[in-house]
Amino acid sequence: MLTLYSSAASPFARKVRIALAEKKIEFELVDTSPWDASSPVHAANPLGKVPVLTLDDGTQLFDSRVIAEYIDSVSPVSRLIPEPTRQRIAVRRWEALADGISEALVLMVQEGKRPAAKRSAEWSARQRQKIDAGVAEMSSELGERAWCNGEAYTLADIAVGCTLGYLDLRLAELDWRERFPNLARHAEKLAKRAAFAETATAPAG
Repeated sequence: MLTLYSSAASPFARKVRIALAEKKIEFELVDTSPWDASSPVHAANPLGKVPVLTLDDGTQLFDSRVIAEYIDSVSPVSRLIPEPTRQRIAVRRWEALADGISEALVLMVQEGKRPAAKRSAEWSARQRQKIDAGVAEMSSELGERAWCNGEAYTLADIAVGCTLGYLDLRLAELDWRERFPNLARHAEKLAKRAAFAETATAPAG
């Protein structure tokens, strides 16, 4: 059986968990913090990050984009990445945009945990700029379409949904729902899917 090393708060790990659920692939979940020096993720991934997927033959896959592509390739059920080149590239572009927003948010969170005297306001502002511009781009690209790629539910929607959920968790003051009602409607629709509901992390407080 596949084994997934994951962290509940990670939008990247959540993306993989949702993909596995949508593809109806069974796996063992190991919830762990990569910040824990004793975490098994360090032996599985030299970069010390989640998610990591261990295959039946012991091969370790890391980086959520690599894992998602593998997951989609092993089962014909509910294809998440279209085969036609232009559609596939469009979906991967969405994924890159969503992941970039999440990465900037992770960097902001990490900077906020540093001692106050060592924090860089300029660094945090730069990450916030990426987040603001990225979310605005997602809203513009989505427009009034039913799905991110305009045709069907794909990995693009999973990536966007995970990023929006992570914004709720880490940057509630962004108030993206008020500013971008089309993204809010999309998030509400995604939240009704079982895979999203089962992997949701409630905002603190």
